[in-house]
Amino acid sequence: MLNVSVLMGRLVADPELRHTQNGVSVTKFTLAVDRSYVKSGAERQADFIDIVAWRGTAEFICKYFKKGQLVALQGSIQTRSFTDKNGIKRKAFEVVADNVHFAEPKRDSTPYSQNNNNKSSPEQPVPGYSGGNTGDFEEIDSNDDLPF
Repeated sequence: MLNVSVLMGRLVADPELRHTQNGVSVTKFTLAVDRSYVKSGAERQADFIDIVAWRGTAEFICKYFKKGQLVALQGSIQTRSFTDKNGIKRKAFEVVADNVHFAEPKRDSTPYSQNNNNKSSPEQPVPGYSGGNTGDFEEIDSNDDLPF
């Protein structure tokens, strides 16, 4: 049998870390996944897919991911049946996330010129950096023969 789901979408809300009675970490969140097909003259539709993650994966998600962030994940589809508070039998579908990855570059909230603690503005040289050369690399004069 094969049950694999691979999704990429944006978090609808900040994930919250919870714990079971036995102390197992768990988080549930919703991922907004754009549909690949758009009808002519219509706006792109999105599906809102419920995701659950357990243990270390749940802790990782809650520590590093926030609302609106693009996330890629791999997991499996799980169904469960339950009776709601009105006595009606319901069925829930969710993806159990096994692997979760960043799907966009890290957002930087401060531009170079506003934060000089760890970054330099374009006007200030970066230590160890000289016009494209870093560390052990050296510039090759284009007039000489190539060394290989």
